[in-house]
Amino acid sequence: MSVTALYPAGTAPVKAEFVQPITGMAFAFAPEILQAQIDDASAEEGTNRATQKRKQEGDLDSTLKKPRLNGAERRKLTKDEKKAQRGSNKGRRWAKVRDEVDLCWRFAGSGKCDFGSECRFSHDVPAYLGAKPRDIFFPSESTLSNEPPFVSLPDATKVTKESSVDFTTRCPVFEATGSCRLGLKCRFLGGHVRKAEDGTVALVEDEEKKWLTLTANTELNFLSPTALKLLRTKKYPTPVSDGYLQEIKTIAEDQERQEDNYDVSIGAGGVALAAIPDVEAAPSVKDMDASEPELHRSASTATPSVAPQPAPIKWPDESAAQVDLPDVPLRFPEKRRLHWSNKTYLGPLTTVGNLPFRRLCVSLGADITCGEMGLATSFLSGSKEEWSLVRRHPSESMFGVQVAGSKPTTLVPTAEVIAKESNGGIDFVDLNCGCPIDLVFRTGSGSALLDAAGKLGKILVGMNRALGEIPLTVKLRTGVKEGRNTAHKLMPRISSQWNVAAITLHGRTRQQRYAKLADWEYIKECVDAVLPRIPIFGGGDAFSSQDYWSKVESSGVDGVMIARGALIKPWIFTEIKERREWDISSRERLELIRKYAEFGLDHFGTDTAGVNTTRRYLCEALSFQYRYVPIGLLEYLPPRINDRSPLFRGRDELETFLASGDSRDWVKISEMFLGPAPESWTFTPKHKSNAYGNEEGQG
Repeated sequence: MSVTALYPAGTAPVKAEFVQPITGMAFAFAPEILQAQIDDASAEEGTNRATQKRKQEGDLDSTLKKPRLNGAERRKLTKDEKKAQRGSNKGRRWAKVRDEVDLCWRFAGSGKCDFGSECRFSHDVPAYLGAKPRDIFFPSESTLSNEPPFVSLPDATKVTKESSVDFTTRCPVFEATGSCRLGLKCRFLGGHVRKAEDGTVALVEDEEKKWLTLTANTELNFLSPTALKLLRTKKYPTPVSDGYLQEIKTIAEDQERQEDNYDVSIGAGGVALAAIPDVEAAPSVKDMDASEPELHRSASTATPSVAPQPAPIKWPDESAAQVDLPDVPLRFPEKRRLHWSNKTYLGPLTTVGNLPFRRLCVSLGADITCGEMGLATSFLSGSKEEWSLVRRHPSESMFGVQVAGSKPTTLVPTAEVIAKESNGGIDFVDLNCGCPIDLVFRTGSGSALLDAAGKLGKILVGMNRALGEIPLTVKLRTGVKEGRNTAHKLMPRISSQWNVAAITLHGRTRQQRYAKLADWEYIKECVDAVLPRIPIFGGGDAFSSQDYWSKVESSGVDGVMIARGALIKPWIFTEIKERREWDISSRERLELIRKYAEFGLDHFGTDTAGVNTTRRYLCEALSFQYRYVPIGLLEYLPPRINDRSPLFRGRDELETFLASGDSRDWVKISEMFLGPAPESWTFTPKHKSNAYGNEEGQG
């Protein structure tokens, strides 16, 4: 009998020889407790190393989330209890772990500080080094193995304890760039210091490598302190946005006056003889371009009944000539065109779609990348956290920023500020019209814009004008409510009337979330409805090279946006490029984890705070990657993204370990590359029971 016959529908077809029965239970009973296994109680628990002890291996209670309940007991669960067992862990907190002696970061890097003795941080280097934990050893690729302990680390018994500096370690940032910006605060300090005759340590730099790698390793799109201050004080100038918002306000006022002046007479049968104009209709880009010479021309004066008399010419005085007026907005044909045919696209992903993860995906074949969704209101308020989302690595050849909002008054100025501050570091801006999350939807943002075509049109026209030559793209869902698809009506207007440069369509409604398979037949219907043709990417359920190319050929899209598939297997881009299914080895997967840790240290920093921030996001990534079932263990291909795997063992010990859903094992993996986690450090997974379908929170 096939193993798949013993498991419910939607179970990954793992070969019988790899399926792992639960200790003390017959194999035939495994299907009944499958749901309890995948609920994964251990992943719900925190990982506070100071308060938790790992449960004994083989203990059935440590494997199951809760005791099995019969039908009557399950019915007794209240609504609140059921709700508490699913969804996201929304109360997650990330306490910062600091050094015992907080050394001034300026003094740590250059030995100088402008504040001198008045600095609130320590300048006592010997005291700092004396209290600093031992340097971390960062392993190289050659030290990895598929047998325990999986990474060969130096023998702790042979390491001297005289100092916190370990001269045998290597700093990954220093080796890549020739310098380390954290200086003495680096947790890999022994890799870039030399010991002086008096016993002190001095920083070293590789000047040649530093200058050779300057362009290739310097991140882009930093917001200047001046711009940040102007945003926070609401003094940042946005002349293009101000003009556009005044224009649509004037048009709305004139339409309201027209409505008031209409003499609506009622004929026989109560039929209106005069119709009130649609005040929600959005202007097209062509209409707005035609109105540019007269910025505040109203609709009521567009076709006057009496020819207006020419006004006398008023010559501007010298002071008026000095006024800084907005540049003439670019017309759509003058914008940069997006040539996305045969390109792979990594979609924007909340939390896990950070710069180190995008950089890893680019190294594996991703051509187009997009930052995490940022809120327009947060951009305009000068939030450092929000502006960090626009950061770009030079390896990202085609990079975009995704914004979400509900009003032209916030989205249009946000687009103008992003365009001004990017200095050519952004290739496109994406408007999120697909986020299904209640918190976003209730504010009128995300997928709520699908049912507000008039407002959406005003937003797109204004953003197009404010962005200048930067193209504007849109991410959509098929509709809001299940069974009521609206994208086929909206997409032609988005393309021809509002001149968006590219569209991404996720094949589910907002109400469906990720509960059902994406509707690719409807995606094809929408693609056929769009004229003139612009790049269109579909989205939903692509998890293999075969999936990807069959969807492209059957639907007519230019490509498929990869999101959840990349979280579970970032090497999917290599599979797509090479048109093959990659039976990646466990050692190769561990090397990708090592590279992610290296990219994280380069981005977040090599000091104590940076190491533990990298650890946090590495654990977030592992909370998805553990779901991968090696294709060599499957009875047939291709794998499906919504299939759940039974408990299985891998072809070697490392493959089994990487499949662990216990969050404490993810912390152990992080310790292979980032050293022991501090006693006070905790990690709580984003999703209760790590269920499929919640990870792509941006729609």
